[in-house]
Amino acid sequence: MSVRPYRDIDRRKCRQIHVGKVPVGGGAPITVQSMTNTLTHDVPATVAQIRALEKAGADIVRVSCPDQESSLALKDIVRQVEVPIVADIHFHYKRAIEAAESGAACLRINPGNIGSSERVREVVKAAKDHGCSMRIGVNAGSLERELLERYGEPCPEAMVESALTHAKILEDNDFFEFKISCKASDVFLAVAAYQQLAEACDYPLHLGITEAGGLMTGTVKSSIGMGSLLWAGIGDTIRVSLSADPVEEIRVGYEMLKALGLRRRGVSVISCPSCARQNFEVIKTVEVLEQRLAHITTPMTLSVIGCVVNGPGEARETDIGLTGGGNNTHQVYVAGVPHHRLKDQSIVDHLVDLVEKKAAELEAAKAKNATADAAAS
Repeated sequence: MSVRPYRDIDRRKCRQIHVGKVPVGGGAPITVQSMTNTLTHDVPATVAQIRALEKAGADIVRVSCPDQESSLALKDIVRQVEVPIVADIHFHYKRAIEAAESGAACLRINPGNIGSSERVREVVKAAKDHGCSMRIGVNAGSLERELLERYGEPCPEAMVESALTHAKILEDNDFFEFKISCKASDVFLAVAAYQQLAEACDYPLHLGITEAGGLMTGTVKSSIGMGSLLWAGIGDTIRVSLSADPVEEIRVGYEMLKALGLRRRGVSVISCPSCARQNFEVIKTVEVLEQRLAHITTPMTLSVIGCVVNGPGEARETDIGLTGGGNNTHQVYVAGVPHHRLKDQSIVDHLVDLVEKKAAELEAAKAKNATADAAAS
């Protein structure tokens, strides 16, 4: 279905950088990323987790490089995966150089934390030599002591000053291929910091509510904070920080972007919460459908509504729809119009079959159009 004009989001204009082959900022699609929680030097485990994240739709994956064994392991990791890898560096400049030499596409680093100006120059040279971009990562929980003493506590002004100070170090070294994050676990603090940072610079912004919590609480906090920023047009790449399987971070990130019409991937299920009017078990049906349709990457909409009060209206707006009816017989809609009836016992299998066939049709049409466009050019 087409996105209506009143849903358009006017995204903040900024410069564009690249994380490997993936553009960030400058009007590029907002990317979704996560971070591994395996020991990086355990190459098989780390590669397995990255591949799971790739399958879920991750555009970028970050790995921690706290020691030389980890930074050197990137050589084996990057050649076994498709997504660009960001190396998470905190204090030791040599880890950054090793990560760049080992194939990292980006370095997550704060230049002011790695020592002398000469060390910074060495890291910048390594990044330039190996085509690495960088992310300046400011966190309310680890602000510089001088800023905390001056401002008294973590606040948006202190976080933005920290970000711009680190940015100037890179700028002074003639390096501009970087993005910035300004994270906090407090939603209000994070949102205010990002709002101020968006006004203060034109670099791409990496959004996140850090240490957001478990799957439920972290999703809620991240959706409120990051969702409000994205709605305002702020943000070029996102990471949902959850105390959960990293794959869940990718799923939540996509659902957030899909809800705002900023990215479309997979099946968007529109379903009712169920009530006494339901004519089939809505909650269980939706739960199973979401599991069975997780492999579909083609953007599609599916409505599953338990009765005729809202069912026909929702079905008119979705690619495939199901509205509950009496006598264990329900109405299936295709492309917004009534198509055929369906009995209770075959709901899930039937809808999965319809979605898979529709996805195959859409992908075939997409491939045909791409071929025609290539031939025309």
